[in-house]
Order: sequence, then structure tokens, then C-alpha cells
Amino acid sequence: MTHIFHPTILREYDIRGIVGETLFTADAKAIGQAFGTRVRRNGGHVVCIGWDGRLSSPEMAEALAEGLMAAGCAVRRVGRGPTPMLYFAAKVRDADGGIMVTGSHNPPNHNGFKMVLAGKPFFGADIRDLGVIAAAGDVEVGTGTVVDDCLFEEYVARLVQDWDGKRELKVVWDAGNGATGEVLTELVKRLPGRHTVLFGEIDGRFPNHHPDPTEPENLEALQDRVLSEGADLGIAFDGDGDRIGVVDGEGRILWGDQILVILAEDLLKTRPGATIIADVKASKVFFDEVRRMGGKAVMGRTGHSLIKTQMAEIGAPLAGEMSGHIFFADRYYGFDDALYAAIRLLGIVGRWERETLAHRRDRLPHMVNTPELRFDCPDERKFAVVTEVRARLEAAKANFTAIDGVRVDTEDGWWLLRASNTQAVLVARCEAGSSEGLKRLRATLVEHLAASGVEMER
Repeated sequence: MTHIFHPTILREYDIRGIVGETLFTADAKAIGQAFGTRVRRNGGHVVCIGWDGRLSSPEMAEALAEGLMAAGCAVRRVGRGPTPMLYFAAKVRDADGGIMVTGSHNPPNHNGFKMVLAGKPFFGADIRDLGVIAAAGDVEVGTGTVVDDCLFEEYVARLVQDWDGKRELKVVWDAGNGATGEVLTELVKRLPGRHTVLFGEIDGRFPNHHPDPTEPENLEALQDRVLSEGADLGIAFDGDGDRIGVVDGEGRILWGDQILVILAEDLLKTRPGATIIADVKASKVFFDEVRRMGGKAVMGRTGHSLIKTQMAEIGAPLAGEMSGHIFFADRYYGFDDALYAAIRLLGIVGRWERETLAHRRDRLPHMVNTPELRFDCPDERKFAVVTEVRARLEAAKANFTAIDGVRVDTEDGWWLLRASNTQAVLVARCEAGSSEGLKRLRATLVEHLAASGVEMER
């Protein structure tokens, strides 16, 4: 039987749509059979599946399992929980593939699927291939099986295993009613110190705030509680637990690259000279600090699947993105697990004798920067705009890198322009050593965009 997916749901890093509008249970079944076909043709047959707390996720997971079994796969149902628990299951069960039903940090009426095949990220051309397989009806057919294989206890125990702090901490956690809630509630029982969990009940309606820790307004409740309780720090998670947000004891946000510097500093004590990756949106401070501490700082393309692939290729033990994806291949498995990153961060802070997270943040070089700037640009135009800007930079003999879009270095600092791989938008960011320098960088960016017919407020 053939199946056609809505043209918007097969994305670069995952499958994602609006339930009842662009994504249906029939799609979930077709995804299962198409992915199961890839697994079978790759010489495997065991697939782990998990699901988050969205209202539509159990039904989607059931249809997914039906599709996988129709392709002749042996399905292991890991259960409800965060995406990294599914990744963990695929690793420790030595599964041939894994699929997580999750809408991540998107609105409540969205849902989707994240996948791994043979221990590697499944993205880009692989995801598009599922559409080709389904449209052609070119699927494997068999009689599969399904069993429940709850990894909850094993996963919590594995997280706790790498706690290595020396003093007790006072920590506030914000699960955001997302998929980490149950794991987090059990995890804090096993950690020393005093722990407060906000919004730990899994609720796919997200009644308290949107589950995206990169947006400051979503961290306000956490900041308030950290201050009112005099906590050492606060930690937040996105809807499916693969991205982390952190605030210090003064309620100030630490962004992804700042978190990564602190993690890198500790790692380089035991792995001197190690390679650490940050995405192209990261601050110059990250790259300078890692080099200062004796590490090799590498700039990578934005996208969790791309970062994981690059880590494996060059043997990097640690990587991160501005979006809060943190990847540990040091003592861990190399995938983005915000709960594990939190454990490692708590261990570091818990080993400091005379320093707090707030003090460490203050010791980082101070830069002024824009938030991530996003503005609409049609899919058929967005990459062309970046190409045009690059051509003008080359003609002007500007100092830039083109790893992912263009990142331009000047005496003031740097500015970035890239096309989103998942949305019809251009993404920009500017960073400088002074406010006046930031204004100049932003003005230059505006001029380049205007030359390509794209408007951006000065």
C-alpha cells in the first residue's frame, strides 16, 4: 500500500507536524513500516520506541508499532519518558533502530518522530527516503512482535552513576510539565542536597509555561524560586528532555555556550588537549576560553544530528549548541541528554570549594550580543540569500567562515547569517566587545540583507 505524507512534515532532523492537520496516525503507521523497511534492509529487526507526554503520543506510538510490526520488526516499547531515555534504550539493548514519538518544545497540538538507525542519527536524506519508500509502497512485509521493556529504573540508575560532587547543593528544577517529569522526580531522590521540582507532572497541555528553556520568559518561575529559596542554581528542560536551561544563584541565565565552557573546563583537567565542538552560533568567548584552557575548539554546523555525527567522526568527547543541546561522549554515549548534562554540571559545582556558579559566570569575558534573530524568508529564497551575501563578502575580501551560512569576523566582533534547515526563515546573530561595536555589526548585516531584498529592522 502506498502512502503520501504532507509535504511539510519530513524535516531535516526529524518528522514534525500539527496533529489532525498535517500529521495523523496513518502517517505514524506508514513511518513505522517505512523505517522498519530500512532497518530490515540494513540487516536488523529490533526497534525500540518511546513517547513523550503529549496527549496524542500514546495513539501515535501504537500506530507506529503497528507499522514496524507490519515490516517484520521486533518492537520493544520503552514507555513514556524523555527522548534521551529512548536513545539510552537503543544503546543498552543493542537495538538496530529507535524511534521517539515527540513534539519536543513545539506547541501542544504538534507531534513528531526522532530516529536513530544502527546507533547513528537518522536525518536529512534518510528522512526523505522514508517518503520515497512510502509513496512507492516499496516496503518489507512480515509478522513482527511487540514487548514492553521499561528502562526507567536502569536509566535513572545510569544518570546517578556519574554524580561526583563533594558537597550538597540546593537546586531548583523545572520540568515544564514535559517528558522529564517522572524521571526527574525519581532522580532527585537519589541525589544529595535539597531539591525542589517545579511542574513535575507530565501534562501535554503545558499549563504553566511553554517547554522551551531558550526563551527567557519560560525561565521566570525558575528564576523566582531560585532567588526565594536561596538556591545554588536552577535547571530547566525542554519538552522532551534533550535541551537544558540553567540559571545561577542570582537568577541569571547561562546560555548554551556558557554552560559548555564550564563543562569543558572540567573535562580538560582529565582529558588535556581534547577536541570540543560548539555550533556556529556560539560566542567567540567559547572558542577563546577552550583554547586558553588547552583544548581544541572546533566550530560545527547547527543541528543536533549534525553535531552528533561530527563528534563521532573526529572523536570529540564533548559538544554543545546555543539551543541547549549538550552531548557527552566522555563517560557517556555521545547523544544529547539534558538530564545527564545536569548531573555533570552539578558534580562540577559540588566540587568547587570557594566558588559559586554565579562567580564562575562573572569570570567569563563579557561580550554584548543580540539574541538569535529570526525573520521570514521563503524556502525557495533563503539559501540563495546566503549565497548572495557570501559572494559579496568574497568580493570584499572579508574575513569569514562558511561552515554553516556565513560567520563574519571584524574588529568589532562577528555576525552570522544562516538559513534554517527546518523553517522558512533566515537566522542571524551579532556579538561585539561594546554596544557601539554591536550597532556597527548589526548595521552591516542589515545592509547585506537589504542588498538581497530582505528587510530587517536596524
